[in-house]
Amino acid sequence: MQPADQELYSRGKYRLKWDRRADGSLRSPFLQIEWYDAAARRNRSRSTGTEDIVQAENELDALYLKRERGQAVCATCGQTLRAGARHLVADAIADYLVAREERASIGAIRPRLAHFTAYLTDTDRLETACEDVDEDWIDAFRKWALQRPIVSTGGKERQRSQGTVEASVGALAAAINFAHARKDTLFKAAFAAKGHGEVSRTPGYRADVKTLAAMFRFCIDPQHPTEWNTVTRMRIARAQLHRFLQISVATWARPDAAHDVSTARDRDQWHSNARALNLNPKGRAQTKKHRPIVPIGPRMAALLDSEKGPKGQGGFYVSIGSVRRSFERMQEELKLPRDGELGMKLIRRSMSHLARERLGERDWVEGQIMLGHRKISTSDTYAPFSVGYLGRVLEVTDQIIEEIERLCPGAFGTPYQYIPEADQ
Repeated sequence: MQPADQELYSRGKYRLKWDRRADGSLRSPFLQIEWYDAAARRNRSRSTGTEDIVQAENELDALYLKRERGQAVCATCGQTLRAGARHLVADAIADYLVAREERASIGAIRPRLAHFTAYLTDTDRLETACEDVDEDWIDAFRKWALQRPIVSTGGKERQRSQGTVEASVGALAAAINFAHARKDTLFKAAFAAKGHGEVSRTPGYRADVKTLAAMFRFCIDPQHPTEWNTVTRMRIARAQLHRFLQISVATWARPDAAHDVSTARDRDQWHSNARALNLNPKGRAQTKKHRPIVPIGPRMAALLDSEKGPKGQGGFYVSIGSVRRSFERMQEELKLPRDGELGMKLIRRSMSHLARERLGERDWVEGQIMLGHRKISTSDTYAPFSVGYLGRVLEVTDQIIEEIERLCPGAFGTPYQYIPEADQ
């Protein structure tokens, strides 16, 4: 008779248990190691292949040392394994996620590698080692991934793009190369992600000033109210989209950076006296998608100066995690292009397009800095806080803002206070 179902041994987050059904019978005659996978947000388990508790404890110790201490050890004798021993792709992914936990880009790395975790599980490839992954293996993953649509929280489906799939491929290559650098395996990644130009087509549509003004009008002058959904209630529900449009037009920021803008002092972003906004908050490491310091004109500066931020929201100008649902409603009502031509980066693309036409090629270098595509040099560290920093690009941005205001009075006025229950 087996012992009662209880935790027999643990080390860190890893627990040794019998795997029992609801009626108390064993699913497996072997002891199981169970732990919580934060990346996948679920419990995982692994069979020890033995009923012997001492041997199972050694197995758990080996897993703990390998995952948490970076040591590949033999579960039987406890000796360090030679470099090049078969290292599972699933383990390489888990190790890489732990090592990159503090990176600013971890929010993008996790979902990219989660696709591979799902692929390994769905196709019964959990025993795949790093050296098994070649171009043919990756091609099979690509076909699998492209057949799986992206499903929004509201249940809407859209086709997964090749660019999204290649981002996952690049993340897996980084995970395998990280395992190689740690000497968990002798093998570097035997594949590479396809280049952006091979798989992605940059959307061609750009909104003109008239269309940008219509977007603001959608927020502050809603149409088609109902008995329940009054104009005031619709304005309140769209207040955060209004804020997102304001900060995106004024800064040309990427959507994630626009959502990160805060006037809280501890984030050290808004410098009122200098009229400069650092899109990269204090304590966040820069990534390849560089976030610059941008100049702010009088209308947006007045909004940031008056912004205290809702309680508990850390002074964020856009105080909810995403305005995608409101953006999609706006897209439908204004009959804006679909099929990959639109997205929340439309504001950034449109502003840079409008500004480039007005700046001319000689001054476009300021536009490149504004977009984060060109970094300032070390000697320019204090330039963002000097009068005249990006003077031409600020002038052009303010011109566009004034034109939007003329077409839609109140576009850069104070948005309504957001009430989550009104977001219908």
